[in-house]
Parts: sequence; C-alpha cells; structure tokens
Amino acid sequence: MNCPKCKAAMEIVVFEDIEVDRCTACKGLWFDSRENERLKSKRGSEVIDSGDPKTGRRNNTIPYVRCPRDGNPLIRMVDPAQPHLWYETCSTCGGAYFDAGEFRDYKNLTVLDFIKDLFAKPRA
Repeated sequence: MNCPKCKAAMEIVVFEDIEVDRCTACKGLWFDSRENERLKSKRGSEVIDSGDPKTGRRNNTIPYVRCPRDGNPLIRMVDPAQPHLWYETCSTCGGAYFDAGEFRDYKNLTVLDFIKDLFAKPRA
C-alpha cells in the first residue's frame, strides 16, 4: 500500500495487537475502520505517530486524496472536540488517514487545544 499524500510505501506498525500503516517518508498514518478510535484510549499508543508535525501541517494542505485501500476519494473530517484538527476518512471502507502529528494531537486533548478552539470559533 502507498501513502495517499506522498505516494511512498507504507509500513506496518503494531501497538497492542493493532496493526496500523505508517508512511515510510512523511510518517502519515492509515487506520483501518475504527482503529484510530480503539488506539485513542490506549495508554502510550501515541508512540506510533513518530512523524514531524511540520511535515504533517504541510501535507494537510493537499486538497484531494484517494483511499489507499479502495481508491475512492477521502473526505476531510474535523474532530468535534478539536476543530483545528483535520483528518481524512473513506466513506466506503471506513479507514482514516492522519498526517504526521495529527494522531498525537487527536489522542491528547490539552488546555492549549481548548484555548485554540475557543479563539478559532466564530463569534455570534
């Protein structure tokens, strides 16, 4: 399988018997259906997100990407608890792609995230 963002080969990384695909170049992560949710609650699972968040922010600007499993277009999603966090999902297979640094951010809601989101929301 190749990375949907940079097209480099993906490697399998395992955390507590859950296999995730990680790009060998940009370090983006592909989660099969609901794996990201299962790993979010597991202590220490952020270790799989070993990429540079600067690279992830750069790759997050790539507007159109396709699912590495079935080739369908990925849909950009926003985490409701952290509106600054964007990741892509496949409506067919249920997989999700996180750019480098995004899973770590997704997993660890911080006070700084709350403040960033507070100021990012439009005021009525």
